[in-house]
Amino acid sequence: MAAIRSTSLVQTADEVNRCKISDRSNIDAFLAMDVLTAANAKTAAGHDIVHMEVGEPGNGPPKRVIEAAKRTLGHRPLGYTEALGKPALRRAIADHSRNAYGVPVDPARVAVTIGASGAFVLSFLAAFDAGDRVVVPEPAFPAYRNMLQALGVEVVPLSLGPESHFKPTRAMLSALDGPIHGLVIASPSNPTGTMLDGDELADLADYCAANAIRLISDEIYHGITYEREARSMLEYAPDAIIINGFSKYFCMTGWRLGWLIMPDDLIRPIERLAQNLFISAPALSQEAALTAFDCGKELDLRLDVYRRNRELLLNNLPAAGLERFAPIDGAFYLYADVSHLTDDSKAFCDRILDEAHVALAPGADFDSVNGHHYIRLAFAGSSECVAKGAERLAAWLRRQSPKG
Repeated sequence: MAAIRSTSLVQTADEVNRCKISDRSNIDAFLAMDVLTAANAKTAAGHDIVHMEVGEPGNGPPKRVIEAAKRTLGHRPLGYTEALGKPALRRAIADHSRNAYGVPVDPARVAVTIGASGAFVLSFLAAFDAGDRVVVPEPAFPAYRNMLQALGVEVVPLSLGPESHFKPTRAMLSALDGPIHGLVIASPSNPTGTMLDGDELADLADYCAANAIRLISDEIYHGITYEREARSMLEYAPDAIIINGFSKYFCMTGWRLGWLIMPDDLIRPIERLAQNLFISAPALSQEAALTAFDCGKELDLRLDVYRRNRELLLNNLPAAGLERFAPIDGAFYLYADVSHLTDDSKAFCDRILDEAHVALAPGADFDSVNGHHYIRLAFAGSSECVAKGAERLAAWLRRQSPKG
């Protein structure tokens, strides 16, 4: 009788290594998150690290949001919601947009998403096919570029600098070669903090409308401005995709809740995608967020902290050798030129973390062309934290020699 040969279900290392890894996963890392991981490891090892690498408000959500979450946990079961979000929250977002910008918004055009990041995934999938060409002005939030590349969309970088105040223009777009299917903008911008005024938004909207370019406007930093209020692309381009969320002004980063306002032609495509990719955004976060729009007084006090932190950095860093910054119209970032000190912003930030125990984001994260000459400092934490970080950074910078 022939022996029965057993088959092992355990794969050897060589067998595992023969399995395929998708090309779409071969995108750049989000370097600010890598810095956060390294900084947290140093904290776990006993070091006192000042976190200025990620854009996270130093205080938690408003008290009423916390109270609403507690009530929900104590008295209501949590299940799936509609794929586009709870109807009450969609109405509240529509009301907020109408009150903020004077533009009526049908709640049917609102989708509640898993963070603003989820809004971008849904928007990019609904609006673009593999091989389409989408303009991303740089410096910019790196996930725009990385998400699009993972989806097989060709990213067309538009390099911006101090000469244009880091703002894209109609003339820049018209100078690009080849067809353009989409444009992603942000105002206020991450990492620069620059903001487009009404005329500039209108000019971009007109150009996109005339050339059948799908326009996506990231407005996650609305509410965090200093000299003037932000204008929304919603006022100038009725068919634009508007993306916002509860992470920045509303201080709900870990609650993973965003929203998008979409044109009529994308409502059903985005709903189908949301049903299959995410089912729904977290029910607890949605229930708590219903109270967020009533917390303006408390949230505006947080803006006063950001304003003080902004002035602290602008007043203290020039004496230590950082003198060239992008205009900080809004958001809570300082984008600083360090070209006199380094040609490698990542290595530069690694050294600052190791030697000064301050975590910063390298400009290479945000700009594939000139980012090696910039660093980004997030000043969304407490004033005590930002003052400590500025003091450590200034002391470290004074010990450095210009490159030469």
